[in-house]
Amino acid sequence: MRKTTVLLMSIYAAGAAIPAFAEDGASEVELKPIIDIRARYEGVDQDNALRDADAVTARIRAGLEVKVSDFSFLAEGEGTLAVIDNYNSTTNGNAGIFSVVADPENIELNRLQLQYAGISKTKVTVGRQRINIGDQRFVGAVAWRQNEQTFDALRVQSSALGPVSVDASYIISQRTIFGVDAGPRQSFDMDTFLVDLGLNLGPVKLTGFAHFIDQDQPARFAFASKTFGIRAVGKFNLGKAKLTAKASYANQSDYQTNPADYDVDYIAVELAGAASGFGAKVGYEELGADGAGNRFQTPFATLHKFNGWADLFLSTPATGLRDYYGGVSYAPGNIGPFKGVKTQLVYHKFEADVGGADYGDEINASLGFKLGKVGVLFKYADFNSDGFAVDTTKFWLQFGWKY
Repeated sequence: MRKTTVLLMSIYAAGAAIPAFAEDGASEVELKPIIDIRARYEGVDQDNALRDADAVTARIRAGLEVKVSDFSFLAEGEGTLAVIDNYNSTTNGNAGIFSVVADPENIELNRLQLQYAGISKTKVTVGRQRINIGDQRFVGAVAWRQNEQTFDALRVQSSALGPVSVDASYIISQRTIFGVDAGPRQSFDMDTFLVDLGLNLGPVKLTGFAHFIDQDQPARFAFASKTFGIRAVGKFNLGKAKLTAKASYANQSDYQTNPADYDVDYIAVELAGAASGFGAKVGYEELGADGAGNRFQTPFATLHKFNGWADLFLSTPATGLRDYYGGVSYAPGNIGPFKGVKTQLVYHKFEADVGGADYGDEINASLGFKLGKVGVLFKYADFNSDGFAVDTTKFWLQFGWKY
């Protein structure tokens, strides 16, 4: 907590200095308001004793970015209101009564950052900020939830070395999605270093990464880890069709405060094609386990994007996870008043990495479009258990608007 306070005080001071700098007439001041409003219904039906969840929540983010010369200062608040709270938000006292919808009521300082871009093709950002790296499999802002995940950090991003890019962060606090009423789950202090090095080889981009997560709280010691990996993404044009191939490998082991002694692997491959608005993909993802309860974990990830929208695998099971998936999509574009129409259907088959036990399967479907400036999204997830967790069905209707 002390490290976070010192960091934020320095950002406040730096931000206060920007208007004074502008008053000297050195540079033109650019003001950019930030408004992001989202309302959502989420329904959850589980085959257990819990009552079905019906959650209607509304979230607004509002702030201001001030740009002066090569500096920019950004401050943003975030508030979430439960309009209908027939659900377990994890903080509203409904545990053991309703199924979980992890969108608690909340009001917080979401981002407070100072950024300097005066070095060629380089940005340096310090303060409470959003960090999305690559496809967010290892680090992301969890944008799907109403309360965003941010980090108190120093981040350097640079593409000044031609085909080589650098993305390096030092993080002292993870600000979670659980909000101000979550007690110790509101934020986790740490000394974490993330380094991602990219190499652009035309249609293929390689990324090597080293992530060192050192947790301060005893309850989080099991998530202290060091991870080394490589990811390749190739994009190819085949006439009017586009082919995308992805492959990742990573190794994770214990680090610093973690009391365990483990060594596990991560593997992911995906092949996707698109033509004339139609798309198809097949893939496999493995989060390994060692048979002693230790498994590959990604505590900073935007987890909702992976392993099914029903969110049954937000924490890797003790015996690991293998996810075989395939899907189709169609994006016809504009249909009358409906702009940017996109649909998709995805099937997942889950099993254990150790022992190969069946976990179950899941179907995901979505339809998204815009009506004027309002984004509309329908989503559906149906998880059928085979001895893991319980059968779970979820449905979402979401409306969003940004300035």
